[in-house]
Amino acid sequence: MAQILKKIFGDGNKRQVKQLEKRANQIEALEQEFELLSDNDLKNKTSEFKARYENGETLEDMLVEAYATVREASKRVLKMRPYYVQLLGAIALHEGNIAEMKTGEGKTLASTMPVYLNAIAGEGVHVITVNDYLADRDSTEMGKLYEFLGMTVGLNQNGLSKEEKREAYACDITYGTNNEFGFDYLRDNMVLYKEQMVQRKLNFAVIDEVDSILIDEARTPLIISGTAEKSTALYQQANSFVATLNRETDYTYDVKSKGVQLTEEGINKAEAYFNIDNLFDLKQVSLTHHVNQALKAHAAMHRDTDYVVEEGEVVIVDQFTGRLMKGRRYSDGLHQAIEAKEGLQIQNESMTLASITFQNYFRMYKKLSGMTGTAKTEEEEFRNIYNMDVIVIPTNQPIVREDRPDMIYKTAQAKFKAVVENIKQRHELGQPVLVGTVAVETSELISKLLKKAKVQHDVLNAKNHYREAEIIEHAGQTGAVTIATNMAGRGTDIKLGEGVIELGGLAVIGTERHESRRIDNQLRGRAGRQGDPGMSQFFLSMEDELMRRFGSENMANMMERLGMGEDEAIESKMISRAVESAQKRVEGNNFDARKTILSYDDVLREQREIIYNQRFEVIESDLENLNKIIDRMINSVIERQVNFHTQEDEEENWDLQAIVDFAHGNLVNTEDIAVSDIKGKDPSEMIELLLAKVKKRYDEKTEELSPEQMKEFQKVILLRTVDSKWMGHIDQMDQLRQGIHLRAYAQDDPLREYQLEGFSMFENMIASIEEEVVKYVMKAQIQENVKREEVARNTKAVAGGQAEQQKRKPYVRKVNIGRNDPCPCGSGKKYKHCHGI
Repeated sequence: MAQILKKIFGDGNKRQVKQLEKRANQIEALEQEFELLSDNDLKNKTSEFKARYENGETLEDMLVEAYATVREASKRVLKMRPYYVQLLGAIALHEGNIAEMKTGEGKTLASTMPVYLNAIAGEGVHVITVNDYLADRDSTEMGKLYEFLGMTVGLNQNGLSKEEKREAYACDITYGTNNEFGFDYLRDNMVLYKEQMVQRKLNFAVIDEVDSILIDEARTPLIISGTAEKSTALYQQANSFVATLNRETDYTYDVKSKGVQLTEEGINKAEAYFNIDNLFDLKQVSLTHHVNQALKAHAAMHRDTDYVVEEGEVVIVDQFTGRLMKGRRYSDGLHQAIEAKEGLQIQNESMTLASITFQNYFRMYKKLSGMTGTAKTEEEEFRNIYNMDVIVIPTNQPIVREDRPDMIYKTAQAKFKAVVENIKQRHELGQPVLVGTVAVETSELISKLLKKAKVQHDVLNAKNHYREAEIIEHAGQTGAVTIATNMAGRGTDIKLGEGVIELGGLAVIGTERHESRRIDNQLRGRAGRQGDPGMSQFFLSMEDELMRRFGSENMANMMERLGMGEDEAIESKMISRAVESAQKRVEGNNFDARKTILSYDDVLREQREIIYNQRFEVIESDLENLNKIIDRMINSVIERQVNFHTQEDEEENWDLQAIVDFAHGNLVNTEDIAVSDIKGKDPSEMIELLLAKVKKRYDEKTEELSPEQMKEFQKVILLRTVDSKWMGHIDQMDQLRQGIHLRAYAQDDPLREYQLEGFSMFENMIASIEEEVVKYVMKAQIQENVKREEVARNTKAVAGGQAEQQKRKPYVRKVNIGRNDPCPCGSGKKYKHCHGI
């Protein structure tokens, strides 16, 4: 017996389950006592727990009583009594682990206990599901239980207004999909006012089908994209203007720092050229940016040195190696400015405004837990990346499902023929059959073959979640045949119809092994729930992808030597073990790939947190704190400029003119400072002098507006600058990531190179933010009614390359079209039969 337990759970798991049993026994012991409570007594337990929590008791102290409360309420409201094993799963979830509970063991009900307990703290609990149907279903069904106990329940879905989302997040318990929670986090860090944010701090999450979300979708980035508010025409206009400037009189160029500044004369020319009163008016932020980038493109960026033009594209030259960096682009509009300078087609601005992977989003929760039927095979990944143990919870009833050895055929054609024959025989007996496929194409092929064999069936390939759940729920009825991709219908039980147990229960037939054992186990686990009978078997061929990748030639030769025909199969446990061994290797490779992606994404995660914290600080700040932020930036900018131009040992090599030019262009008026003022001073004295001059100018500007107007003016500049620079930086990091693997050819570690270059790029971006903010604070004409504006328009959320559904825009008729003419919408129909109806 000990050997069997060791085989099923492993020694470590057995010890963990023993620990859970101690508390589960305490919960069981309270049942009779809680049965005597009235409904009101039971409801009042919530306010009692909340009061105890506020008085210093921990959630762990109250776990046994809270779980007993939920169990009793569940019996009364849902007419369901959690089994002993569900208590074990519920305790594992509260401890921040993954409860592996087989299909049909009641994971949803088990989760109600830790969700209720953690909601007592009042910081919000998120229940994450894989699709909207399950979120809707569980929030409605389990919501009755929570509401009976005085908890509020929210449903967070795509398409809700900000007010509706804020209301959902304000509830004690909020249901929704992983995509929606992740996108809301990104959107919250793009808002301009605190009131526009919808999420609270990320406290505790219970993830249903945790392996699907944290493993299968781990490499899927959530991306919010949009159209940057910069037009192609403006690049061309700025380029035409800059071409008229004279280097001696209209702008200064510092060779060492590649810094370019318009002089007073250059500024006057710009205002005359564009017919504006003040180039530094906040309304002209975009124009000023374009002029500055065009100026840099002409003065600082040299063809065949910094870049080359190849096949109509600007290609960057690596300044250290001289290699062409194809696919890389300069950020912040500089690349477009060079394209305008060279008379090339101007490419679109960076489209990515914000992005995050599920790995990094879910690691931000204070506590994370999850449940699934299959996670043990990925335990190393869960422990290393998410710090969660996988605890295998025993089943309520022993599993009596028969897992037969794989049937292996020479050709795919012979395999599918055998599959259809097997299905037909079982269908004639009335036994329900679930056919699992790896790909949509395979499910459609089997459907065609079954139609030829005149076998009635349903096809389910994850195209409609609502229809999906309905089909899966009926898949256990007498004579039902359901073809499903392996991932379809997760989270929905297949309950057996009347008389099906006598027929042997549900038969699960796999048409191919998935590269992950976990997915195969999910398919097997569809049969044999709660001690029901059932059968599972995989049909393979030497032409299957997994078999081709791992040693199918040897087996094919063996089948030839044995003289086996097309339609004959090998049924061997040894071959099944060989297939599992191949799957382990693939799983290891996939884990390494996900770990590598996380290592790269961690570089951007640290940067993202710094920027998002800075944005939030700006949004929340009062005038006093904003002044401190601006002061800090002014100090940083002045110190950086002075130190850069005075780094030579010999004083005569210091570039004092460059310091003064920078001050004139960004900080003070021309008459405020000259080279003679700083000559003979050491760098610290120059910094002190410049700070005094800037402080005097800054104080004069603050007197022009009321404190409230000044506060809003500073927030407008800070938010706009941070957002536009960060947007360009994300794009630049993405391009760096795409080409960094080539460094391996030079015996460099690509990850280390990415970390170093990413850090350097981030520092440059921070310096650029500081310089631009300081320039506008010191030079812009302060307006009384400035408004915060988004730096991008037409944003849309994209998960793994799939954009959120956009409403189809109606066709607008603009010209007279004959009724028999082709419709201009491109449908190929006559106008009268299409939009002319």
